[in-house]
Amino acid sequence: MDFDIDVKLAVYRHFARTGTGPTADDVAAVVASDRDAVLEAYGRLRALRVLVLEADGATIRMAPPFSGVPTQHRVEAGGVGYWANCAWDAFGVIAALGSAGTIHSRCEQSREPLRLDVGPEGPAPCDWLFHCEVPAAHWWDDITFT
Repeated sequence: MDFDIDVKLAVYRHFARTGTGPTADDVAAVVASDRDAVLEAYGRLRALRVLVLEADGATIRMAPPFSGVPTQHRVEAGGVGYWANCAWDAFGVIAALGSAGTIHSRCEQSREPLRLDVGPEGPAPCDWLFHCEVPAAHWWDDITFT
């Protein structure tokens, strides 16, 4: 298997297991390599839009749909808490895990808290609306803002 794929899988498996992002050293241990090689792979994965890194180039901010930093979008699934990058990614976390879960967020208009249980077939019908201020074609223009 390709080294970058091994690194990607180590990152995603760590997020799925713990709800947090791995350190480069964590990933290096899993892929039996060194930190520098992992950081080089991070750069290539960033270029492919698989990861979003902090300015230090070593800390994972996003491995979509997982967030490496706290956000307003929290997912609980299988006894683990996860941060999602956005409302859309909250659904993606549950889908990526292949399990049921609960999304906790807030309405950006009213600031009221939102709670949505999502099962294997998706969420129950509701009257909520999902609005993207930035068109999807431009999300990666500034992915941390979007």
